[in-house]
Amino acid sequence: MANQGRRPAKGASRGTPVRRNKAAPAERFPPQKPKKKTTKVVFDSPQPEPEAPRTFRLGAVPGATPGKWVDAWKQRMPHVPLELVEIEAASSRAALDDLDAALVRLPLLDESLHIIPLYDELPVVVAAADSHLMAADDLTAADLEGEIVIALTDDVLGPLDLPGALPATFAALPTDDAIATAASGVGIVIVPMSLARKHHRKDADHRILTDGPTSTVALVWPRERTTPDVETFVGIVRGRTANSSR
Repeated sequence: MANQGRRPAKGASRGTPVRRNKAAPAERFPPQKPKKKTTKVVFDSPQPEPEAPRTFRLGAVPGATPGKWVDAWKQRMPHVPLELVEIEAASSRAALDDLDAALVRLPLLDESLHIIPLYDELPVVVAAADSHLMAADDLTAADLEGEIVIALTDDVLGPLDLPGALPATFAALPTDDAIATAASGVGIVIVPMSLARKHHRKDADHRILTDGPTSTVALVWPRERTTPDVETFVGIVRGRTANSSR
């Protein structure tokens, strides 16, 4: 044939043309939707309010001796101060409204209270240091025959069975004044031993009254206010250690 052996003209297509993908980059990679910006809201968790500092308020009637228990409390509960408040025996029940617990003298009849008797105090006769009564090691009611007994405004022993003794002709006195009067040689005073020691004077002395009434000191607190601090103090009074179970 006439065209056999001829080379195709320059630029002529040798077959079906191949179309190259010359699309713009934006067409090859379709635009993506912009991501919505989200704001992360952080809520502060409520912080617990700091615990208010607390104090253990312990009442004590005159003559009560809580020293060893107070010392034990300071060692075991250094983060809770103990405030010792002196209260009057006659108003000890009312004083409990503002206390955690108290050392009082019995009797104290109130079903709303927990009452733990702790110890009994012996009664003593207080007289002038040079009184003939001080020659004895101890005394009985019979030894007080003819003696003038000074009444007390803050009496804690109650009625005394002293058939041979005489009541003073002057008004009742507070214990400290009564002991000062007895020290002058005018009459005698009968009180629990701790009160004789509390109001000790060089010109007065005391002897145990063997058949006189004792005075019981007890730990009391309101039943409805039995707090962990109260339970800790009860444990101390009862001799429990920090590791003892209740």
